[in-house]
Amino acid sequence: MVSAAKIRSVDFFRKTPRDLTEASLSGAGISIIAAIAMTFLFGMELRSYLTISTSTAIIIDKSSIEDSIRVDLNISFPFLSCEFASLDVSDVLGTNRLNITKTVRKYSINRNFETNGDEFDNEPAKYDLKHDENDEEFDTGTVKYTLKHDEKIDVPYGEGSVMLNSHNFDKVTHEHPIVVVNFWAPWCHWSTRLKPAWEKTAKVMRQRYHPKHDGRIIVGSVDCTQESDLCRKHHIQGYPSIRIYRKGTDVRDDPRGIHIHETYYGDRDTDTLVMKFDNMVTSLGVDSAKHSTFRTSDYTKVKPAPPQEGCRIEGFVWVKKVPGNLIISATSRSHSFDASLLNMSHVISFFSFGSSVTPMMMSDIKRLGPYLGAGHNRLNGQAYMTRLEDRANVTIEHYLQVVKTEVKGLSYQMIENYEYTAHTSMIHAQNIPAAKFHLEFSPMQVLITENRKPFSHFITNLCAIIGGVFTVAGILDSILYNTCKFAKKVELGKNY
Repeated sequence: MVSAAKIRSVDFFRKTPRDLTEASLSGAGISIIAAIAMTFLFGMELRSYLTISTSTAIIIDKSSIEDSIRVDLNISFPFLSCEFASLDVSDVLGTNRLNITKTVRKYSINRNFETNGDEFDNEPAKYDLKHDENDEEFDTGTVKYTLKHDEKIDVPYGEGSVMLNSHNFDKVTHEHPIVVVNFWAPWCHWSTRLKPAWEKTAKVMRQRYHPKHDGRIIVGSVDCTQESDLCRKHHIQGYPSIRIYRKGTDVRDDPRGIHIHETYYGDRDTDTLVMKFDNMVTSLGVDSAKHSTFRTSDYTKVKPAPPQEGCRIEGFVWVKKVPGNLIISATSRSHSFDASLLNMSHVISFFSFGSSVTPMMMSDIKRLGPYLGAGHNRLNGQAYMTRLEDRANVTIEHYLQVVKTEVKGLSYQMIENYEYTAHTSMIHAQNIPAAKFHLEFSPMQVLITENRKPFSHFITNLCAIIGGVFTVAGILDSILYNTCKFAKKVELGKNY
């Protein structure tokens, strides 16, 4: 059995009897200074231990070209109708998605970017509309009767539709339960194809529901090249636009006098038009000519028209990480557009790539924020408005260079963030103007790693601080003490 004396023999810290030690004033001063130094260095080391350091590296982005990235957007177009606003995505791999509606919502807005809060539901036609096959055999010179602003509606009609203008439009729509209007343009291909069927349908409706004896439906036409103010008032941007106005649907609090109305999107042959118009009259009832009220349509291909001329597009789309384009423009398979009247001015409220960094991802979002930067929302709040004199045929193009940033946090959770640079130009378009976002994804990515000092490193440094300061203080005290002792001996030698 090992004795206590043998154990004490391995003591590294042998004790000197207190009676044999001597306290000095210089030693006390150095001890106080050493204690202060230890406390200060301990605080600095503790701060260094609690501080999270980061390391940044540029590496090759190993993502597959098939990987998709989410693009969130909220863009307002004060002069583009939701009826024709289309968001398309294409890329160099052949992806071509037109008029995305599943993840994108549209809201009608006015020029002050105000909306009524209702989502505009515009499901595009998925097939080519039917027209009369013998268009060329119809005499497009059929006489139409034009109402003057001071004439009554019970005067004889011509063979075709009623030509409406800014003087008689409100009068006709106020006096008849249903007024179906074709807003057209002579140069429009689709207007030309519709014209024969429209005039035949107008003639049939006049014979069945003559204004003198019935008058429950009026079939009219508006030449938008002659009545540009009237067409602009009713937010007509594509030709032909077939609008349905019902008696009693005036928006009384609207100073412009706009009616709540519907748009017809169905086939444009004579048989279909006659059938649809007959259904509308039948739904009114026999005695409804004097007491007609607005009712939601119960037949297909007739939907509410946009109440305001602008459109806010919000939602998200998925794009592949290859060069591509995100394009917003006026698009339709059965309408024509006057490029000189389309204005693609817009305000970007939100535009970002990838998932947003939220407090749920990290316990301290403020700590992570400085490393992610603000490049992921560079376009937010930016307005791109063309001047009044230059707004015709202007395409606004945004060139975006997107760089992926990965942050590996202390929890070893990989957080992805995409930053981008944006350069914008406005050019005069040869065709229909648009708002284009050209996407270029960098083959490199930034990797940011968060690091924290291990606790063992902190303890080691703490011991080094205490031991080092204690040793240095002991050396200084020894030097000072021996120097003072030597000085006294020299002084005593001189006295003797």
